Amino acid sequence: MHIPNKSIYLPRRTFLRGLGVAIGLPFLECMMPNVMKAAAAVAPIGGLPRRLVFMYLPNGMDMENWTPKGTGDRFDLPSILAPLEPVRQQVSVLSGLAHVQARGLGDGAGDHARANACFLTGAHPRKTAGADISVGISADQVAALQVGKNTRLPSLEMSCEGSLRQAGACDSGYACAYQNNISWRNENTPMPAIGDPRLIFERLFSTSDEDPDLVAGRALRESCRSSILDVVRDDAKAFEKNLGATDRRKMDEYLTGLRETEVAIQQQTKFAASEAAKPRPQMEKPEGIPTEFPDHVKIMYDLLALAMQSDSTRIATMMTQHEGSNRAYPFIGVSEGHHDLSHHGNNAEKKAKIAQINHFHIEQVAYFLGKLQSMKEGYGTVLDNSMIVVGSAIADGNAHQHHDLPVLLCGGGGGSLKPGRHVIYQKETPMTNLYLSLMDRIGVKVEKLGDSTGKLDRI
Repeated sequence: MHIPNKSIYLPRRTFLRGLGVAIGLPFLECMMPNVMKAAAAVAPIGGLPRRLVFMYLPNGMDMENWTPKGTGDRFDLPSILAPLEPVRQQVSVLSGLAHVQARGLGDGAGDHARANACFLTGAHPRKTAGADISVGISADQVAALQVGKNTRLPSLEMSCEGSLRQAGACDSGYACAYQNNISWRNENTPMPAIGDPRLIFERLFSTSDEDPDLVAGRALRESCRSSILDVVRDDAKAFEKNLGATDRRKMDEYLTGLRETEVAIQQQTKFAASEAAKPRPQMEKPEGIPTEFPDHVKIMYDLLALAMQSDSTRIATMMTQHEGSNRAYPFIGVSEGHHDLSHHGNNAEKKAKIAQINHFHIEQVAYFLGKLQSMKEGYGTVLDNSMIVVGSAIADGNAHQHHDLPVLLCGGGGGSLKPGRHVIYQKETPMTNLYLSLMDRIGVKVEKLGDSTGKLDRI
């Protein structure tokens, strides 16, 4: 394989800067020392940063239309998973995993709160509606403590919700903090997810508020309504002069994607503001969050992809909806609430609508994976260097089952994973065993996580 020579070498943590803005860059060939280039020619995705992302889907699944019939690399994609066909070689379906700590264990009802709280902690939350919440540190935060220092943001917590309650009771005597968070800094402190695309964008690409000059610069940019890319234009032009043809093309693709996302956010913000100004009681939308849910989901996945491509963070969580969400999906012909439908009582019509909702969410996951696969990095892609867990701590929503969970493991993990398979594990295998194995692959040393019993094999 020909490896082009470059006259310059840049460190991985290089930024384009302007007034109140710092834009991380995608991985470029000129960031690879010659010795790494030689190694990459043999192992195309070796030596590059690995990412770890956890994505939560609520209220369980229609498991009949989720679970493949075959095993190994010879498996079908059932109707719910059909949108993954273009990236199927980067996706494994893992069956048999469980979250035992999401069960009542003597605490009675409250499966939705326990499912969210347990998903990344593998711990049983203390049943309380007060301030004395207690569950456990989540897998993403365990990873962020060790690898977060390598990026601008140690971790990024996102959701496709607006602001969610953090106080009071939400589910059968469980505090709202349990039901509305999947990321926990420690056993008492949740990491609330951000649902406003504008806030995510600013967090990714605006510089620290600690510098008064930068604060003034950001205020000037806002008053002039400048694009973030306009602010760093001069720095970008000077930077690109020193790049080879491949890196210039990659920079152009990256900045084009950034511009498109920024424009989409601005358009949705203007639309949301105009809608909020109309006299429509009880239908106000928070400024910055798209009025239409599919638009909101798409922009959030675009932002998450940019965060990974720019190496702004290597650890992220995405809670598409909180457990127990009763959102309706009229844009796919489902006018009933999601949670209500999940208690289907084996009614065929209700189960079919649950499958429609599940299919919609997997379509969005497929879109996200496709974006990562299109982002070149070294001699592979961002998806090649990522480990993305997609799933839930509830299987069938009607029975509130916490075993044989719907779980996808996506990406190549920098060559450490073998995707494109359906793997069935022994019943009741802790889901935290999967997390323990992924920690190994991102360079995080941890002996136990929640109720883990060892590392998961065959991934």
